[in-house]
Amino acid sequence: MKRDSKLSSVLHVLLHLAHSERPMTSEQMAGMLGTNPVLVRRVLAGLRERGYISSERGHGGGWTVTCDLATVTLRDVYDAVGAPTVFAMGNRNEHSACLVEQVVNASLADAFQEAEALLVQRLGQVTLADLSRDFNLRYDNHPHRQAEHEHHE
Repeated sequence: MKRDSKLSSVLHVLLHLAHSERPMTSEQMAGMLGTNPVLVRRVLAGLRERGYISSERGHGGGWTVTCDLATVTLRDVYDAVGAPTVFAMGNRNEHSACLVEQVVNASLADAFQEAEALLVQRLGQVTLADLSRDFNLRYDNHPHRQAEHEHHE
């Protein structure tokens, strides 16, 4: 089953943007993610609407981070990309007449809701600045570091 990687992808490009000295185009970001630039622009629109990033058209244009990384949490980004469903699992039949299935559904629903609430709460405790610090630490300690961070799929 394919996992929804929208949040991971957006965080990936946000960190690249935060560490870039110049705007990045949708084409550049799409190349990093192995996807289409139109999809990148569509996902980034929610971040632009909230003022986390901006875009400029034309020569030398592209996307830039406009927010304070210390004030934006992973929860904020999660919400900006439409709060994707956390779990791919679900009930076999949501509206079953079978009492056994009703019990199973209720139990699973409670577990899913508790787990999702815990995850979303944790996302609210981590800022983009936290991710940036972790990247900087890893970059500074990487034995093969280059003048620029290389991107390998």
